[in-house]
Parts: sequence; C-alpha cells; structure tokens
Amino acid sequence: MTKIKTLPRLVGCLFLTAVMALSYIPTIVAASPIMNRSVVIGSSAASATTTYSLLFTVPSSTPIKSASFAACTTASGACTPAPGFSASSSTLADQPTNLGAASGWTVNTATANELRILNASNSTAPSGNQVVNFAGVVNPNTTNSTFYIRITTFSDNAWTNVIDTGIVASSTAGQVTVSVNIDEALTFTLASSSVSLSTPTIASTGSGTSTMTVSTNAARGYSVAYSGDTLKSGANSLTAMAAPADSTVNSKQFGINLMSNTTPAIGSDKSGSGIGTPSTGYDAANKFKFNTAGETIVTASAPTNTNTFTTSYIANMDGSTAAGVYSTILTYTATANF
Repeated sequence: MTKIKTLPRLVGCLFLTAVMALSYIPTIVAASPIMNRSVVIGSSAASATTTYSLLFTVPSSTPIKSASFAACTTASGACTPAPGFSASSSTLADQPTNLGAASGWTVNTATANELRILNASNSTAPSGNQVVNFAGVVNPNTTNSTFYIRITTFSDNAWTNVIDTGIVASSTAGQVTVSVNIDEALTFTLASSSVSLSTPTIASTGSGTSTMTVSTNAARGYSVAYSGDTLKSGANSLTAMAAPADSTVNSKQFGINLMSNTTPAIGSDKSGSGIGTPSTGYDAANKFKFNTAGETIVTASAPTNTNTFTTSYIANMDGSTAAGVYSTILTYTATANF
C-alpha cells in the first residue's frame, strides 16, 4: 500500500516541474519586414569614401532606440562582412528623417562593417518613410561586386532587441576615365579684305564698314590691334583723328570706331555672347579716332566666346582736298594672352 500511494505523488511532482520549466521559455516574436528599401550611394567606385543614403519604411510603431545597416556578402545566413567596407570613419550627414525624435541621434563606429546609430532617449514612434544619411563611408574594395545592406531596428540602445528587418542590394562598379586634350585656341576672322567708302563731299561724310570675329580659350583673353597709315593719295592725305572727335564735314578727317553711330548713320555695336569690348577711344558712338602709330582696338580679359565687332570708317574732305584715290592698308592683329 505504501508503494501505491507514493507513485501518484511522484507523478504530480514531475508534472509540476514540467509546467514550471515551460513557463520560463522566452517568447520569440518574428521581426516584421521593412518595406520600400533602397540605398543611394554617392560614388560606386571600389574603395571610395562616399555617402550612403538609406531609405525605408518600418511597419512597426515601436519607438526605435538604435538601428544598424550591416554590409554583408550575402542576403541571408550569417553575415560575412563585405571586403573593404568600413564604417569606422562614418558620420551622420544630418539627423534621420521620421525615425522618431528629430534630434539626438549619434553614430557608433565600433563595428567596422556596420553603420550604426542610436538615440537612447527616443520615445517617439517612427512615421512615414525613414531616411538616414551617412557620410565618410568606405565602399567594398572589389570592382563590380554586389553586397547587401541588412537593415535592422531595435527597441533598445544596444542593438539587441530586434523590431524590424530588411535587406537591400547594392554594388560597386567599374569606373570609366574619359579624357580629352583641349589645345590653346584663338579664332580671328576678317569678313572682307577691302572696304570701299562712299564718296565724301564738303557736305557729306564718306563711310564704310568691315567686321571681325574673335574668340579664345586663353586664360587672360586676347587683344586686337591695328596698324597702318591714314588715307593718302600720293603726297596728299586726310588728317588722322588723333583723339576721339565728331565727324565734321568740310574738314579733312579719317577715323574709325566700333560702335553704332548716327552721325553718320553707320556701324553696329558688338554682337555675340563673348566678353570682348572695344578699347577706350573707339567705344563711344559718333566719336572717331585713328592712330598712325597703331593701337589696341578690342580686348577681352578672360577666356571668351565669340564676339563680332563692326569697324566703322569715316572720311571727310574740305574744299581744298586734292582729287584722287585715297587708300591705305590696315593690318589687324589678334593676340591670345595665355
């Protein structure tokens, strides 16, 4: 009888022990998948130090106190760090967006293959789409190599209690070096090689025009100068206008400028997108000048696109001016200032 009574007690003890043991097994909750995952990398060059912008949407409303972004060679299983990837010098480019608290997030660089952030005091639930921007991240060191960023959020500040997880693939890429040699250049064109002025009288001015086009990639721009004598016919000549002056009928004059004039109605202002300008003495409408010693007539102080300049020529005579064909040869010289 004694043995029969003892057996139920033993079974009861075993049952109680089993129930107590089961009650201490921790509850394992599967993490929810993070949605809308992407990563934007500033440079895909192998070993480049660059920026990483992580964009994602967490499904849970649990406040996040830490998060990690591990660079692995595979999308699942044990994480083998992507060779060469380094978060050791990483920083937050700015505070995360919609991760919870608007400030107070810091970087932890203790794990080389993981970008980590934490905010131990965050009690605000994430909302909308999350954005985390890092700077100072070193890419994996193999060209054209795919690696995987494993995103994990945690409810504690020690990267222990997982909330949600997700994976996004990325890759390094080969770089193409494109080069071209740009030679020094000066473009200078005279539209015509001769100018026939209209016939002057004691009551009207003879006039004509020529055009020139200039551009250069020289660091200090260019200059255009002319040289030559005044209009002559044998021993007779028209007076060169040594200083800028009006065109005056019934007087001996020869002069030029690079402007749109009304007296006489001749010429045009410069055209084109360049920065060239007429030089002083040739830059005022209705004022003409000619220097028999030669002079700079157009300048640009830096590399410039094309300008077209119109040179206006005027000739006046008085009653004593001898008849004849008056002519001269003017030489225009463009110089690039490298």
